[in-house]
Amino acid sequence: MATLSLRHVHKIYPLREDDKEPKKKNKKIDEEPVNKKTYKLKITDEGVVAVDDFNLEIADREFIVFVGPSGCGKSTTLRMIAGLEDITRGDLYIDGQRMNDIPPKERDIAMVFQNYALYPHMTVRQNLEFPLELRKVPKDEMTKMVNEAAEILGITPFLARKPKALSGGQRQRVAIGRAIVRSPKVLLMDEPLSNLDAKLRNQMRAEIIKLRKKLDATFIYVTHDQTEAMTLGDRIVIMKDGEVQQIGTPQEVFNHPLNVFVAGFIGMPHMNMFDGEVVKKGEGQYAVKVGDVELPLSEAKQKRLAEHMVGSQKAVIGCRPEHISLDEKPGHMIQGIVDVSEMMGSSVHLHINVDGKDCIIIVPTLDLDTGELDSGATVRFTFAPNAIHMFDPETEKNLEY
Repeated sequence: MATLSLRHVHKIYPLREDDKEPKKKNKKIDEEPVNKKTYKLKITDEGVVAVDDFNLEIADREFIVFVGPSGCGKSTTLRMIAGLEDITRGDLYIDGQRMNDIPPKERDIAMVFQNYALYPHMTVRQNLEFPLELRKVPKDEMTKMVNEAAEILGITPFLARKPKALSGGQRQRVAIGRAIVRSPKVLLMDEPLSNLDAKLRNQMRAEIIKLRKKLDATFIYVTHDQTEAMTLGDRIVIMKDGEVQQIGTPQEVFNHPLNVFVAGFIGMPHMNMFDGEVVKKGEGQYAVKVGDVELPLSEAKQKRLAEHMVGSQKAVIGCRPEHISLDEKPGHMIQGIVDVSEMMGSSVHLHINVDGKDCIIIVPTLDLDTGELDSGATVRFTFAPNAIHMFDPETEKNLEY
Protein backbone atom coordinates (compact mmCIF):
# COMPACT_ATOMS: atom_id res chain seq x y z
CA MET A 1 0.00 0.00 0.00
CA ALA A 2 1.29 3.44 -0.89
CA THR A 3 0.42 7.03 -1.72
CA LEU A 4 2.16 8.74 -4.62
CA SER A 5 2.63 12.38 -5.46
CA LEU A 6 3.93 13.73 -8.77
CA ARG A 7 4.62 17.45 -8.59
CA HIS A 8 5.50 19.52 -11.65
CA VAL A 9 7.19 16.53 -13.28
CA HIS A 10 8.89 17.14 -16.64
CA LYS A 11 10.73 14.80 -18.97
CA ILE A 12 12.88 16.47 -21.60
CA TYR A 13 15.15 14.56 -23.95
CA PRO A 14 18.24 16.35 -25.28
CA LEU A 15 18.03 17.39 -28.91
CA ARG A 16 19.81 15.32 -31.50
CA GLU A 17 21.45 17.11 -34.40
CA ASP A 18 18.67 16.12 -36.82
CA ASP A 19 16.04 17.44 -34.37
CA LYS A 20 17.53 20.90 -34.19
CA GLU A 21 16.83 21.93 -37.76
CA PRO A 22 14.40 20.60 -40.39
CA LYS A 23 15.85 19.23 -43.60
CA LYS A 24 16.08 21.92 -46.27
CA LYS A 25 14.37 21.01 -49.49
CA ASN A 26 14.39 24.28 -51.47
CA LYS A 27 15.45 27.91 -51.37
CA LYS A 28 12.12 29.14 -50.02
CA ILE A 29 12.46 26.98 -46.92
CA ASP A 30 16.09 28.13 -46.54
CA GLU A 31 14.92 31.75 -46.29
CA GLU A 32 12.03 31.14 -43.88
CA PRO A 33 12.49 30.96 -40.09
CA VAL A 34 11.95 27.57 -38.49
CA ASN A 35 8.45 27.30 -37.05
CA LYS A 36 8.62 24.91 -34.11
CA LYS A 37 4.89 24.23 -34.38
CA THR A 38 5.62 22.12 -37.44
CA TYR A 39 7.09 19.45 -35.14
CA LYS A 40 4.76 16.84 -33.75
CA LEU A 41 6.67 16.89 -30.47
CA LYS A 42 7.07 20.02 -28.38
CA ILE A 43 10.63 21.30 -28.76
CA THR A 44 12.26 23.91 -26.55
CA ASP A 45 15.83 25.12 -26.11
CA GLU A 46 16.25 22.34 -23.54
CA GLY A 47 15.18 19.58 -25.92
CA VAL A 48 12.18 17.45 -26.83
CA VAL A 49 9.44 17.70 -24.18
CA ALA A 50 7.91 14.25 -23.64
CA VAL A 51 6.07 15.08 -20.38
CA ASP A 52 5.18 18.67 -19.52
CA ASP A 53 4.35 19.76 -15.95
CA PHE A 54 2.61 16.56 -14.79
CA ASN A 55 0.82 16.87 -11.43
CA LEU A 56 -1.09 14.09 -9.69
CA GLU A 57 -1.90 12.92 -6.16
CA ILE A 58 -2.63 9.17 -5.92
CA ALA A 59 -4.35 7.77 -2.84
CA ASP A 60 -3.47 4.54 -1.08
CA ARG A 61 -4.81 1.48 -3.00
CA GLU A 62 -6.25 3.68 -5.74
CA PHE A 63 -6.41 2.35 -9.32
CA ILE A 64 -5.20 5.10 -11.67
CA VAL A 65 -5.26 4.74 -15.46
CA PHE A 66 -3.11 6.84 -17.82
CA VAL A 67 -4.81 6.94 -21.22
CA GLY A 68 -4.14 8.75 -24.46
CA PRO A 69 -2.96 8.27 -28.04
CA SER A 70 0.45 6.84 -28.90
CA GLY A 71 3.28 9.23 -28.09
CA CYS A 72 1.35 11.28 -25.51
CA GLY A 73 3.84 10.58 -22.68
CA LYS A 74 1.88 8.08 -20.59
CA SER A 75 4.48 5.27 -20.71
CA THR A 76 7.29 7.76 -20.12
CA THR A 77 5.52 8.96 -16.97
CA LEU A 78 5.11 5.36 -15.81
CA ARG A 79 8.81 4.68 -16.38
CA MET A 80 9.75 7.76 -14.36
CA ILE A 81 7.66 6.41 -11.47
CA ALA A 82 9.45 3.06 -11.80
CA GLY A 83 12.86 4.74 -11.90
CA LEU A 84 13.61 3.51 -15.43
CA GLU A 85 13.68 7.13 -16.70
CA ASP A 86 15.25 10.09 -14.92
CA ILE A 87 12.99 13.01 -14.01
CA THR A 88 14.26 16.17 -15.71
CA ARG A 89 12.44 18.53 -13.36
CA GLY A 90 9.89 18.09 -10.59
CA ASP A 91 9.48 15.62 -7.77
CA LEU A 92 8.12 12.12 -7.19
CA TYR A 93 7.10 11.13 -3.66
CA ILE A 94 6.06 7.67 -2.47
CA ASP A 95 4.61 7.61 1.05
CA GLY A 96 6.02 11.08 1.57
CA GLN A 97 9.60 10.15 0.65
CA ARG A 98 11.22 11.88 -2.34
CA MET A 99 12.20 9.15 -4.80
CA ASN A 100 13.93 11.02 -7.65
CA ASP A 101 17.37 9.65 -6.78
CA ILE A 102 16.28 6.29 -5.31
CA PRO A 103 17.21 3.33 -7.58
CA PRO A 104 14.33 1.22 -8.98
CA LYS A 105 15.08 -1.85 -6.82
CA GLU A 106 14.64 0.21 -3.63
CA ARG A 107 11.26 1.75 -4.56
CA ASP A 108 9.19 -1.37 -3.71
CA ILE A 109 7.54 -1.16 -7.14
CA ALA A 110 6.75 -3.98 -9.57
CA MET A 111 6.06 -3.55 -13.27
CA VAL A 112 4.20 -5.63 -15.83
CA PHE A 113 5.35 -5.04 -19.40
CA GLN A 114 3.48 -5.29 -22.69
CA ASN A 115 5.62 -8.16 -24.01
CA TYR A 116 5.38 -10.32 -20.81
CA ALA A 117 9.22 -10.40 -20.43
CA LEU A 118 9.26 -14.04 -19.28
CA TYR A 119 12.40 -16.17 -19.34
CA PRO A 120 11.73 -18.84 -22.00
CA HIS A 121 14.18 -21.40 -20.55
CA MET A 122 12.56 -21.30 -17.09
CA THR A 123 9.37 -22.97 -15.93
CA VAL A 124 6.48 -20.86 -14.65
CA ARG A 125 7.53 -21.61 -11.06
CA GLN A 126 11.11 -20.59 -11.79
CA ASN A 127 9.90 -17.35 -13.45
CA LEU A 128 7.87 -16.55 -10.33
CA GLU A 129 10.74 -17.45 -8.00
CA PHE A 130 13.32 -15.35 -9.85
CA PRO A 131 12.58 -11.93 -8.22
CA LEU A 132 12.48 -13.62 -4.82
CA GLU A 133 15.86 -15.29 -5.39
CA LEU A 134 17.35 -11.87 -6.14
CA ARG A 135 16.12 -10.74 -2.73
CA LYS A 136 17.54 -13.91 -1.12
CA VAL A 137 14.17 -15.02 0.26
CA PRO A 138 14.45 -18.37 2.12
CA LYS A 139 13.37 -21.39 0.06
CA ASP A 140 10.39 -22.44 2.18
CA GLU A 141 9.06 -18.86 2.30
CA MET A 142 9.65 -18.53 -1.44
CA THR A 143 7.60 -21.66 -2.15
CA LYS A 144 4.75 -20.36 -0.02
CA MET A 145 4.75 -16.94 -1.72
CA VAL A 146 4.82 -18.48 -5.23
CA ASN A 147 2.00 -20.89 -4.40
CA GLU A 148 -0.14 -18.05 -3.03
CA ALA A 149 0.43 -15.87 -6.12
CA ALA A 150 -0.29 -18.80 -8.44
CA GLU A 151 -3.51 -19.55 -6.56
CA ILE A 152 -4.70 -15.92 -6.82
CA LEU A 153 -4.12 -15.90 -10.58
CA GLY A 154 -5.33 -19.43 -11.29
CA ILE A 155 -2.03 -20.62 -12.77
CA THR A 156 -1.23 -23.39 -10.29
CA PRO A 157 -1.74 -26.15 -12.94
CA PHE A 158 0.91 -24.50 -15.17
CA LEU A 159 3.76 -24.14 -12.66
CA ALA A 160 5.81 -26.92 -14.26
CA ARG A 161 5.34 -25.65 -17.83
CA LYS A 162 7.57 -23.31 -19.79
CA PRO A 163 6.18 -20.11 -21.37
CA LYS A 164 6.09 -21.56 -24.91
CA ALA A 165 3.51 -24.12 -23.71
CA LEU A 166 1.13 -21.38 -22.51
CA SER A 167 -1.51 -19.30 -24.25
CA GLY A 168 -1.22 -15.51 -24.44
CA GLY A 169 -3.61 -15.04 -21.55
CA GLN A 170 -1.76 -17.58 -19.40
CA ARG A 171 1.59 -15.89 -20.13
CA GLN A 172 0.14 -12.56 -19.11
CA ARG A 173 -1.05 -14.06 -15.82
CA VAL A 174 2.47 -15.39 -15.19
CA ALA A 175 3.90 -11.93 -15.91
CA ILE A 176 1.44 -10.41 -13.42
CA GLY A 177 2.27 -13.21 -10.95
CA ARG A 178 5.96 -12.40 -11.12
CA ALA A 179 5.13 -8.78 -10.34
CA ILE A 180 2.83 -9.47 -7.37
CA VAL A 181 4.69 -12.40 -5.80
CA ARG A 182 6.67 -10.16 -3.44
CA SER A 183 3.66 -7.96 -2.52
CA PRO A 184 4.96 -4.60 -3.80
CA LYS A 185 3.52 -1.30 -2.60
CA VAL A 186 2.89 -0.10 -6.15
CA LEU A 187 2.03 -2.20 -9.20
CA LEU A 188 2.69 -0.58 -12.58
CA MET A 189 1.17 -2.03 -15.77
CA ASP A 190 2.26 -0.81 -19.20
CA GLU A 191 -0.38 -1.81 -21.80
CA PRO A 192 -0.41 -5.40 -20.49
CA LEU A 193 -3.37 -6.55 -22.62
CA SER A 194 -2.46 -5.04 -25.98
CA ASN A 195 -1.06 -8.34 -27.35
CA LEU A 196 -4.24 -10.31 -26.60
CA ASP A 197 -7.25 -10.81 -28.85
CA ALA A 198 -10.56 -9.09 -28.02
CA LYS A 199 -12.08 -12.03 -26.12
CA LEU A 200 -8.96 -12.56 -23.99
CA ARG A 201 -8.72 -8.83 -23.29
CA ASN A 202 -12.24 -8.87 -21.89
CA GLN A 203 -11.42 -11.88 -19.72
CA MET A 204 -8.17 -10.38 -18.46
CA ARG A 205 -9.85 -7.07 -17.64
CA ALA A 206 -12.21 -8.97 -15.36
CA GLU A 207 -9.23 -10.84 -13.84
CA ILE A 208 -7.41 -7.57 -13.11
CA ILE A 209 -10.52 -6.17 -11.39
CA LYS A 210 -10.67 -9.31 -9.20
CA LEU A 211 -6.93 -9.14 -8.55
CA ARG A 212 -7.16 -5.55 -7.41
CA LYS A 213 -9.60 -6.57 -4.65
CA LYS A 214 -7.17 -9.22 -3.37
CA LEU A 215 -4.02 -7.09 -3.26
CA ASP A 216 -3.00 -4.31 -0.88
CA ALA A 217 -1.32 -2.34 -3.65
CA THR A 218 -1.71 0.94 -5.47
CA PHE A 219 -2.23 0.35 -9.21
CA ILE A 220 -1.08 2.58 -12.07
CA TYR A 221 -2.15 1.27 -15.47
CA VAL A 222 -1.22 2.59 -18.92
CA THR A 223 -3.37 2.01 -21.99
CA HIS A 224 -4.40 3.65 -25.27
CA ASP A 225 -7.73 1.79 -25.10
CA GLN A 226 -10.39 4.02 -23.56
CA THR A 227 -12.63 0.99 -22.88
CA GLU A 228 -9.95 -0.42 -20.56
CA ALA A 229 -9.59 2.97 -18.93
CA MET A 230 -13.33 3.32 -18.30
CA THR A 231 -13.79 -0.19 -16.90
CA LEU A 232 -10.67 -0.40 -14.71
CA GLY A 233 -9.87 3.01 -13.31
CA ASP A 234 -11.03 4.70 -10.12
CA ARG A 235 -9.74 7.82 -11.85
CA ILE A 236 -8.49 8.39 -15.38
CA VAL A 237 -5.63 10.69 -16.41
CA ILE A 238 -6.15 11.69 -20.05
CA MET A 239 -2.98 12.85 -21.80
CA LYS A 240 -2.14 14.46 -25.12
CA ASP A 241 1.23 15.71 -26.40
CA GLY A 242 2.84 15.23 -22.99
CA GLU A 243 0.22 17.29 -21.14
CA VAL A 244 -2.61 16.26 -18.84
CA GLN A 245 -5.95 17.17 -20.39
CA GLN A 246 -8.26 16.02 -17.60
CA ILE A 247 -8.24 13.93 -14.43
CA GLY A 248 -11.46 12.44 -13.09
CA THR A 249 -13.59 9.38 -12.51
CA PRO A 250 -14.77 7.51 -15.62
CA GLN A 251 -18.23 9.05 -15.22
CA GLU A 252 -16.83 12.57 -14.77
CA VAL A 253 -14.71 12.54 -17.92
CA PHE A 254 -17.55 10.96 -19.90
CA ASN A 255 -20.28 13.35 -18.73
CA HIS A 256 -18.20 16.50 -18.24
CA PRO A 257 -15.29 16.64 -20.74
CA LEU A 258 -13.18 19.75 -20.20
CA ASN A 259 -12.22 20.19 -23.86
CA VAL A 260 -12.80 18.97 -27.40
CA PHE A 261 -9.97 16.42 -27.22
CA VAL A 262 -11.36 14.66 -24.14
CA ALA A 263 -14.88 14.76 -25.59
CA GLY A 264 -13.71 13.08 -28.78
CA PHE A 265 -11.31 10.60 -27.17
CA ILE A 266 -13.58 9.23 -24.44
CA GLY A 267 -16.66 7.35 -25.65
CA MET A 268 -17.27 4.83 -28.40
CA PRO A 269 -18.42 5.81 -30.97
CA HIS A 270 -16.90 9.28 -30.59
CA MET A 271 -18.93 12.36 -29.76
CA ASN A 272 -20.66 14.11 -32.67
CA MET A 273 -19.45 17.68 -33.22
CA PHE A 274 -21.28 20.46 -35.05
CA ASP A 275 -20.49 24.07 -35.87
CA GLY A 276 -23.12 26.10 -34.06
CA GLU A 277 -23.66 28.80 -31.50
CA VAL A 278 -24.72 29.47 -27.94
CA VAL A 279 -27.68 31.85 -27.76
CA LYS A 280 -28.28 33.94 -24.64
CA LYS A 281 -32.05 34.49 -24.53
CA GLY A 282 -32.34 36.44 -21.31
CA GLU A 283 -30.98 36.67 -17.78
CA GLY A 284 -29.59 33.20 -17.08
CA GLN A 285 -31.45 31.67 -20.05
CA TYR A 286 -29.65 29.91 -22.89
CA ALA A 287 -30.20 27.66 -25.91
CA VAL A 288 -27.94 26.37 -28.67
CA LYS A 289 -28.32 26.54 -32.44
CA VAL A 290 -27.16 23.98 -35.00
CA GLY A 291 -27.82 25.36 -38.45
CA ASP A 292 -31.25 26.98 -38.27
CA VAL A 293 -32.47 24.69 -35.49
CA GLU A 294 -32.61 25.96 -31.92
CA LEU A 295 -32.22 23.30 -29.24
CA PRO A 296 -33.14 23.68 -25.54
CA LEU A 297 -30.65 23.20 -22.69
CA SER A 298 -31.29 21.73 -19.26
CA GLU A 299 -31.57 24.12 -16.29
CA ALA A 300 -28.28 22.80 -14.87
CA LYS A 301 -26.40 23.64 -18.08
CA GLN A 302 -28.00 27.08 -18.33
CA LYS A 303 -27.00 27.78 -14.74
CA ARG A 304 -23.35 26.81 -15.39
CA LEU A 305 -23.21 29.04 -18.49
CA ALA A 306 -24.66 31.93 -16.48
CA GLU A 307 -22.14 31.37 -13.65
CA HIS A 308 -19.31 31.73 -16.19
CA MET A 309 -21.02 34.79 -17.74
CA VAL A 310 -21.10 33.23 -21.20
CA GLY A 311 -22.67 35.46 -23.82
CA SER A 312 -24.05 34.66 -27.24
CA GLN A 313 -21.17 33.29 -29.31
CA LYS A 314 -20.13 30.78 -31.92
CA ALA A 315 -19.41 27.33 -30.45
CA VAL A 316 -18.64 23.73 -31.26
CA ILE A 317 -21.75 21.81 -30.20
CA GLY A 318 -21.21 18.19 -29.14
CA CYS A 319 -23.58 15.34 -28.34
CA ARG A 320 -22.84 11.66 -27.86
CA PRO A 321 -24.53 9.13 -30.19
CA GLU A 322 -26.44 7.54 -27.30
CA HIS A 323 -27.88 10.94 -26.28
CA ILE A 324 -29.52 11.64 -29.64
CA SER A 325 -33.08 10.50 -30.29
CA LEU A 326 -35.06 10.15 -33.51
CA ASP A 327 -38.37 11.99 -33.53
CA GLU A 328 -40.83 13.09 -36.19
CA LYS A 329 -42.51 15.72 -34.00
CA PRO A 330 -42.25 19.33 -35.22
CA GLY A 331 -39.86 21.75 -33.52
CA HIS A 332 -36.25 21.41 -32.32
CA MET A 333 -35.50 18.82 -35.02
CA ILE A 334 -32.33 18.45 -37.09
CA GLN A 335 -32.79 16.75 -40.44
CA GLY A 336 -30.37 14.38 -42.18
CA ILE A 337 -30.07 11.54 -44.67
CA VAL A 338 -29.16 7.98 -43.68
CA ASP A 339 -25.83 7.00 -45.26
CA VAL A 340 -25.10 3.71 -43.51
CA SER A 341 -26.75 1.63 -40.80
CA GLU A 342 -24.67 -0.81 -38.74
CA MET A 343 -26.60 -3.58 -37.01
CA MET A 344 -24.97 -4.19 -33.60
CA GLY A 345 -27.53 -6.63 -32.18
CA SER A 346 -29.35 -4.77 -29.43
CA SER A 347 -28.84 -1.44 -31.21
CA VAL A 348 -28.26 0.09 -34.61
CA HIS A 349 -25.57 2.68 -35.34
CA LEU A 350 -27.01 5.09 -37.90
CA HIS A 351 -24.58 7.25 -39.88
CA ILE A 352 -26.51 10.36 -40.83
CA ASN A 353 -25.36 12.94 -43.39
CA VAL A 354 -26.13 16.39 -41.96
CA ASP A 355 -25.05 19.11 -44.39
CA GLY A 356 -22.06 17.03 -45.47
CA LYS A 357 -21.03 15.99 -41.93
CA ASP A 358 -21.29 12.47 -40.55
CA CYS A 359 -23.42 12.16 -37.42
CA ILE A 360 -23.71 8.84 -35.58
CA ILE A 361 -26.87 7.94 -33.68
CA ILE A 362 -27.27 4.83 -31.52
CA VAL A 363 -30.84 3.59 -31.60
CA PRO A 364 -32.17 0.53 -29.71
CA THR A 365 -33.32 -2.06 -32.23
CA LEU A 366 -36.80 -2.28 -30.73
CA ASP A 367 -37.30 1.49 -31.11
CA LEU A 368 -36.46 1.59 -34.80
CA ASP A 369 -38.80 1.05 -37.73
CA THR A 370 -36.97 -1.13 -40.27
CA GLY A 371 -37.89 1.37 -43.00
CA GLU A 372 -35.72 3.99 -41.33
CA LEU A 373 -32.65 1.81 -41.85
CA ASP A 374 -32.67 2.23 -45.61
CA SER A 375 -29.85 4.27 -47.11
CA GLY A 376 -31.21 7.56 -48.43
CA ALA A 377 -34.07 7.77 -45.92
CA THR A 378 -34.72 11.15 -44.31
CA VAL A 379 -34.64 11.21 -40.51
CA ARG A 380 -35.20 13.92 -37.91
CA PHE A 381 -33.54 13.93 -34.53
CA THR A 382 -32.84 16.03 -31.46
CA PHE A 383 -30.32 16.14 -28.60
CA ALA A 384 -31.05 15.39 -24.94
CA PRO A 385 -31.08 18.86 -23.26
CA ASN A 386 -28.94 17.63 -20.35
CA ALA A 387 -26.31 16.02 -22.62
CA ILE A 388 -25.35 18.86 -24.98
CA HIS A 389 -21.74 20.05 -24.75
CA MET A 390 -20.54 23.49 -25.85
CA PHE A 391 -16.89 24.28 -26.63
CA ASP A 392 -15.14 27.52 -27.49
CA PRO A 393 -13.99 27.19 -31.15
CA GLU A 394 -10.71 28.99 -30.40
CA THR A 395 -9.56 27.51 -27.07
CA GLU A 396 -11.55 24.25 -27.51
CA LYS A 397 -12.43 24.44 -23.80
CA ASN A 398 -15.86 23.50 -22.45
CA LEU A 399 -17.85 26.71 -21.91
CA GLU A 400 -19.52 25.27 -18.79
CA TYR A 401 -16.21 24.96 -16.91
